Amino acid sequence: MDTKSVRKRSFVKDAKPASAGMLLGYARVSKGDEQNNALQARALRAAGCRRLFEEAASGGRWDRPELHRMLDQLREGDTVVVWKLDRLSRSLKDVLHIMERIVEAGAGFRSVTEDIDTTTPAGRMMMQMVGSFAEFERAMIRERTSAGIAAARAEGRTGGRRKKLDPAKRREIAESVITGRKSGADMARLYNISQPTVSRIVAQHRASGQPVGT
Repeated sequence: MDTKSVRKRSFVKDAKPASAGMLLGYARVSKGDEQNNALQARALRAAGCRRLFEEAASGGRWDRPELHRMLDQLREGDTVVVWKLDRLSRSLKDVLHIMERIVEAGAGFRSVTEDIDTTTPAGRMMMQMVGSFAEFERAMIRERTSAGIAAARAEGRTGGRRKKLDPAKRREIAESVITGRKSGADMARLYNISQPTVSRIVAQHRASGQPVGT
């Protein structure tokens, strides 16, 4: 693998210690969760947060109104604070993207539980390692995918689903059902296909106007 292809994240390259600004807390619980944000809110206030953005939404969703409201209001010198890193997102890709948004605003990031603080050299080093591993994983996935496609082509295989039924089998299915020799369910079991597939084959055969054997 060409290690030069691993792109550095902007928060790794450009992050600088944030000057004195506002601490903005972000608290999240999954929608429908029996818990609420009370525990997180207490921890964030204890960490010095003057403003809190709270919502109930899945960590895998990107369209979270309070998250984006917080990111839009970030100013240089502010610091985003979360109770745990997975409160920000359960997707590493989204976490890194959010980090880029934070850095672009000239702000910092802090996770209370994991003791990550990008306003310090140790915290920036930690996020640099996270970003590097994420980029390395994506590069490996791309490489394995490319290798698999190349191997499939070398063996004469192409993408897409294989057709299970050749024209002769399709004709047999249609004629068996139309003449009443077999039911649609029988042919579905025989050829390991669904009954709706059998119905489509029969309909196509009727529409083609082909004669039915006896």
